[in-house]
Amino acid sequence: MNFKQLEAFLAFMATGSTIAAAQRLGASQPAVSRLLSQFESDLGLPLFVRRKGRLLPSNEAAALLPDVRNMLLDAESLQRHVGQLRRGGVRRSLLRVLLPGSVAQCVMPSVVEPFLNDHGGVALEMQVGNSEAGEAAVLGREADLALVRSPTQHAGLQTILRLDTDAVCIMPAGHALEALQQVEPGDLIGVDMVLLGRQRALRQQVDQVLRQGRTVPRIRAEAHTMELACRLVACGVGVSIVNGLYARLCHGPEIACRPFVPRIGCSLDVITLASQPRHPLVLELSRRIVDAMSRLAGSEAFVAVEP
Repeated sequence: MNFKQLEAFLAFMATGSTIAAAQRLGASQPAVSRLLSQFESDLGLPLFVRRKGRLLPSNEAAALLPDVRNMLLDAESLQRHVGQLRRGGVRRSLLRVLLPGSVAQCVMPSVVEPFLNDHGGVALEMQVGNSEAGEAAVLGREADLALVRSPTQHAGLQTILRLDTDAVCIMPAGHALEALQQVEPGDLIGVDMVLLGRQRALRQQVDQVLRQGRTVPRIRAEAHTMELACRLVACGVGVSIVNGLYARLCHGPEIACRPFVPRIGCSLDVITLASQPRHPLVLELSRRIVDAMSRLAGSEAFVAVEP
């Protein structure tokens, strides 16, 4: 097993074909096929199946993918460190974070500079993704911490901070519902709505509450991210029910926000990997992110607790 085999394997798993993997690596297709065959032979595992002329990954290949990715990341880190030493520089510790888009865009700009100024030997890698991506990134050691929906779906994750908030009803500024102190399911009868995608946990809770309130929503659009739902509401497409914390982060003059009853709780977890010592600055960075969210969203938008 060698570095080129690992690169070929990762490129194949990412692209799904030896031709695309060869293009990514700047190599020939036969060379990539040969490296994959050698990798399979060296490991003594059936990594690929051939079906109708196509090479497909086996379950064993999928299981090994996180390990291969981590080995290549470690190798790249080693190469960067060697380069820094050759230039007489000091190695920087890399802290990797995965956050929802609204938090990354609205919160992190106020966090990054002071954090890095206080910790000159640290570099930040910031990724954007949903809860499923966040859990997968932490489990695969691609992120040191992530902000995800609570409760988490996988064992092996440790919650270091929890943010408790409620769902709210957001509407275009000037909408008739803005005159209400709070919005109930009956208030939404005949109202154009923008709902989250059906696979989202909050959408399922909203559907249940509306059914119990004998309200059939008039859905004009479905959005698969909170950010998109807020933007559609701002454009006047309809009203929506979203996580109160995200609503306040995305809040602007085009959007009005009212409490939604009955209460739908929305909790978020800052997670790390439970099975290994975490980066020494994970907790500090997590608290700085939460503090910045509190300033931007208003402290009434959520309660931060340490489990």
